[in-house]
Amino acid sequence: MPRMIRPPLREYRTWSCDSRRWIPYRPRPDDIIISTYPKCGTTWTQHIVSMLVFQSPKPRSIHDVSMWPDARMRAPLAQVMTQLEAQTHRRFIKSHVPLDGLSLYEDIKYIHVARDGRDACMSFHNHQLAFTDAALATFDRIGMEDETIARPFPRASPDPQVFFREWVTKGPNFSSLDFFDFEKSYWSERQRANLLLVHYNDLKSDLAGEMRRIAGFLDIRVPDSLWPELVGAADFDSMRRDGEQLIPRAGETFQGGASRFLFKGTNGRWTDVLNADDLAMYAAKVDACFPPACARWVEGGRHGGEPRST
Repeated sequence: MPRMIRPPLREYRTWSCDSRRWIPYRPRPDDIIISTYPKCGTTWTQHIVSMLVFQSPKPRSIHDVSMWPDARMRAPLAQVMTQLEAQTHRRFIKSHVPLDGLSLYEDIKYIHVARDGRDACMSFHNHQLAFTDAALATFDRIGMEDETIARPFPRASPDPQVFFREWVTKGPNFSSLDFFDFEKSYWSERQRANLLLVHYNDLKSDLAGEMRRIAGFLDIRVPDSLWPELVGAADFDSMRRDGEQLIPRAGETFQGGASRFLFKGTNGRWTDVLNADDLAMYAAKVDACFPPACARWVEGGRHGGEPRST
């Protein structure tokens, strides 16, 4: 059993996530926890780690090989933990919980993926608009049954500019964890040897280099002859092609299924949506919430700042 460095420092509960669901988790020394704010490259990173763990470019169902304990809308917790305990491969586990909401263990590897907040917000907007009626009804029930929430799931404005303003200011239709607090929780622990910070921009600009960096962090050796296949299978076009195999149950939650979930994978959509006042509001929030080096990292990745190379 890995030694605990510290227990969770905070509890997080939203319509989609509940950090308390990690309480029955029984860690193994080689576990990998992949935690991100939504729409920052979570599935992409899970797929990369899946290929590294299994040493194969074969697309495997992320739902089956990479459990998501804090998800409230999925299977009952007991079922999730039973499936997790039954896994015999090296486990890589998803979370959408900030680091201060998770227990820290000495031997477990943590991977956090960041993205420019403006890009994350635009992608998250598409994500919110894609929920099926059944998914929205589930979120409504979760919210009404949780005394800390006690209201139905807020419907996102179809206007991306309105959504962005609510996302920054925690307006009435704000339904997720705070992006800025989320990023700070990982940034503040960035010097830990068992935490790797990855950035969406770097995955896009140097996919092969970032995959090797992740493999090195996880102490996974890959034959040189296999690398081209793995890198080829990890690019966005390949993931969209293999979407129904990677996330076969996406249609239960999203209109359009996997093709809507793996939507565009592009940055910069906000440039045609946000005006000067919106950008000034975002810049002021960044200045108020992030140390300068953290702000550079969240916006630009490794080219912007400090996180160590691996």
